[in-house]
Amino acid sequence: MSATLVPSDRPSDRSQQDLDRLAELAQDVIRRARAAGASQAEVAASIDTGLNVNVRLGEVETVEHNRDRGFGLTVYFGQRKGSASTADLNPDSVQATLDQACAIARYTEEDPAAGLADPARMADAFPDLDLWHPWALDTPAAIELGQRIEAAGRAHAGITNSEGASVQVGESLSVYANSHGFIGRERGTRHSLSLSLIAGDDDGMQRDYWYDSVRSAGDFMDAQALGDKAAGRTLARLGARRLSTRQSPVLFAPEIARGLIGHLVGAVSGGALYRRASFLLDHVGKPVMPSWLRIVERPLLSRGQGSGAFDAEGVATRDSSLVEDGVLARYVLGSYSARKLGLESTGNAGGIHNLIVEAGAADQGREDFDGMLRRLGTGLLVTEVMGQGVNTITGDYSRGAAGFWVENGRIAYPVEEITIAANLREMYLGIQAVGADVDPRSHLLTGSILLDKMTIAGE
Repeated sequence: MSATLVPSDRPSDRSQQDLDRLAELAQDVIRRARAAGASQAEVAASIDTGLNVNVRLGEVETVEHNRDRGFGLTVYFGQRKGSASTADLNPDSVQATLDQACAIARYTEEDPAAGLADPARMADAFPDLDLWHPWALDTPAAIELGQRIEAAGRAHAGITNSEGASVQVGESLSVYANSHGFIGRERGTRHSLSLSLIAGDDDGMQRDYWYDSVRSAGDFMDAQALGDKAAGRTLARLGARRLSTRQSPVLFAPEIARGLIGHLVGAVSGGALYRRASFLLDHVGKPVMPSWLRIVERPLLSRGQGSGAFDAEGVATRDSSLVEDGVLARYVLGSYSARKLGLESTGNAGGIHNLIVEAGAADQGREDFDGMLRRLGTGLLVTEVMGQGVNTITGDYSRGAAGFWVENGRIAYPVEEITIAANLREMYLGIQAVGADVDPRSHLLTGSILLDKMTIAGE
């Protein structure tokens, strides 16, 4: 590991003082909202800072420093709701935001589902989830790191051009407070490295990339390894062919497989359900996946990409199964959607937290990527999908794709300009195995996913 990748302590970390200032501001605005006649109020305030450097062909393309502030207020006058926000934390702007939210609430229609979350559900424990790892990387060091990453990739024979390397440093401070007396502070860091390359031969050019995203810079893959990975992926796509139209087993690489889990989350989320716009409507307690498959939410993972002790409404998060033995165990709800459905919040206002696919295969334990290729046998490995052809209402799935044709458990040749299609309901029930090759760069944690069959449309 290069010394420039190791995080170092800043001379002065003011994050706690900044959180205290945001908390004091939030509490003061809630008091003023109540004095203005609001029966309930909630505030979300944030400060995001970062550095983003882009390097291409060894030269600096862009250097961006950001310090963004956000302040959002929602007030309730009974069951009438008004919301307003500002990116300016000075007193006049905050007061104007309060006045605007109150004015909106006085003239909106009553909504029986409106209001804060149940006060009994507010979080009262705030464990250290190890999310705060400031990276004291100055601009010259970030540029040098980007140049090394790009140089590592461009050194491979066959790489003809570069779309650039990126180095991003990010810190986020946020406070959520409401008139139940709840106040929650969160601070987290998120850093990333990426590289996109172009390779060419007599048959044309191909592009691919790789990236890494971590909470702590000490967890990054080595700069040389990232460059090698991006180059290897790009070169492997040379000589891509089209396939004839057929049906075959399909293996989704881990970074693509998490999209399948994301579609499941979307289909069982409150907004789609109370609008009756989901193919999994009324499916709690019914099989949606094979009986050996389990998907569990673990919000309190140390350094997790989606970790948090409370959701966007202050509701305490907890470990909870989404799919248990193939059966849909619950929906994904905040308090508003829960009230619309006559249910209770699942602590998911603002989204899901660290959803983990805990599965193997029907007849054996989990396998690494090579093992999953052997299970696939002969079929399609998908490493890229394109387009928005997913219908959450019907479950129909049809997307452009690229990847590799696999024969006898070994990659035979790259493929491109194909479309893969099926219905998500059948796709989920047709899962044959989930690999141990988990991609850790997301809050949706899954290995590669093998499906029994899909239609491949090509030549």
